Amino acid sequence: MKEGVYNLLRANFLINKDAVKNWRFIVFCTILAIVMIASSHSAERKVHKIADMHEEVLELRSEFLEGRSNLMKIKMESTIINEMKSIGVAPSNNPPHKIKVKVSE
Repeated sequence: MKEGVYNLLRANFLINKDAVKNWRFIVFCTILAIVMIASSHSAERKVHKIADMHEEVLELRSEFLEGRSNLMKIKMESTIINEMKSIGVAPSNNPPHKIKVKVSE
C-alpha cells in the first residue's frame, strides 16, 4: 500500500513500459477539458450578448414610446393653435365650403 502511493506520487505510471497508453489517455482528457472550457466560455459570451441586446431593445422601445407620445402632443389641435398664434396666424371663423365640380359631357 505504501509503495503504491509512493509510486503514484512519483508518477511512475508515466515513465514505465506501458506509459504510452497512459499518455494517450491523459492527452485525450486534456483536449476534452480544453474543448469543454472553450464551449462554456462561448455559451457564456452568448448569454451576455443576449442580455445586452435585451436591454438595448427595452431602451429603444422606451425611446419609441416617448417619441410617439411627443408626436401625439404636437399633433393636437390646441398645440398647433398655440404655436401658430406666436407667428400671427389664427384659426378661421368660417367653416370650409365644399366645392363641387360638374363634369359636362
